[in-house]
Amino acid sequence: MHDLLPILLRTVVILGFVMTIIPLLTWVERKVVADFQVRIGPNRAGPFGILQPVADGLKLLFKEDLIPTQADKVIYVLAPAISMVPALLAVAVIPFGPGEMFRVADVNVGVLYILAVTSLGVYGLVLAGWSSNNKWSLLGGLRSSAQMISYELTMGLAVASLVVAAGTLRLPDIVQLQGGGIWHWFFIPQFFAFVTFLIAGIAETNRAPFDLPEAETELVAGYHTEYTGMKFSMFFLAEYAAIFTVSAVAVTLFFGGWQAPWPAAPSTWVAPLWLLLKVAVFIFIFMWLRATLPRFRYDQLMAFGWKVLLPIALVNLSVTAVWVALK
Repeated sequence: MHDLLPILLRTVVILGFVMTIIPLLTWVERKVVADFQVRIGPNRAGPFGILQPVADGLKLLFKEDLIPTQADKVIYVLAPAISMVPALLAVAVIPFGPGEMFRVADVNVGVLYILAVTSLGVYGLVLAGWSSNNKWSLLGGLRSSAQMISYELTMGLAVASLVVAAGTLRLPDIVQLQGGGIWHWFFIPQFFAFVTFLIAGIAETNRAPFDLPEAETELVAGYHTEYTGMKFSMFFLAEYAAIFTVSAVAVTLFFGGWQAPWPAAPSTWVAPLWLLLKVAVFIFIFMWLRATLPRFRYDQLMAFGWKVLLPIALVNLSVTAVWVALK
């Protein structure tokens, strides 16, 4: 029991923090996109519209909860949770700082754990599309499965290149190897792995310009067409949770995690702030791309994944393996 209590406490604190950040990101994105489009954005609910996520949550809570007559009701209800849970589970192995107090679990194969858990998110979208008994929802779910499978392969190869260079699958060890300042961060020697990982991560989260599974011009709203109320909102919360997770993983693997940009290691309580600052930069990039780039056509999406990103990731993995073997 004495060993279990610290783990439970860390779980509550870290996941509670993430669950607090996720609704806040909806407000941040609306403000960021409004600035890009020369608009004001939310400005009524609270100072600068900061309470807009609370207002949206209360509104969705009291919305009528409709279930299609011909839907598979059990799967229809479970699908939003299946989308949400994997993104939160991946956060459990992210080291937010030095020492055990800043992570929920220390897994020897943390990199494999993240790849395995995040890949489960596609089941929620596919099952949501199928269980709704709507052809547009089903097409959105099928698009999502094809897109995720295609880009997960590239992401796996990008991460494999970094693992070969680092010689470990343990995330705290990967962060420690990047101590000593910005020139020791892995995004420099593994630049191509970082670029392919980031692009694949954007596609994994179904964000613009890769938001084909919910293309409103073609599929009404894609896999969540038949969802209302809080079930509808859970898909969007899952998307923002995935954005936070992908950003945290990218920072941990390629940008030193909680390490400072200069050689001196940060103090215990300053270290998490460095990680969160880097994560904030990546989250801004997600929002920047949404406000800037148009959506791909589906054939362009798949061709880009298989004909451009995959060969780059394969070549980078081969070069990295040869470099490590000869070193």
